[in-house]
Amino acid sequence: MEAVRLHEEDGWSYRKIAEHLDIQDWYRVRVWVRKYHVGGEVAIEDRRGDPHRIETEQEREIRRLQLEVDVLKKWLHILNREGCRADTQSLTN
Repeated sequence: MEAVRLHEEDGWSYRKIAEHLDIQDWYRVRVWVRKYHVGGEVAIEDRRGDPHRIETEQEREIRRLQLEVDVLKKWLHILNREGCRADTQSLTN
């Protein structure tokens, strides 16, 4: 936002802004200014670490853990069923 402000309010060139803010590519400043003109401040918000992305990763982890729980429950059910058969077989012999 500071880069856009310097360009819009103070009339600085893209190159001067890039040098002042230690931005590698002056063209990046130009892109930000254009995005600002089209969509306003929202268009140039920093979306790195977007919470939606984190939620997606969390949801994936929850789904993976739920599958693991389901598999363990089925395995426990099978073991219990097999254990009951073994007990009844030993009683009949």
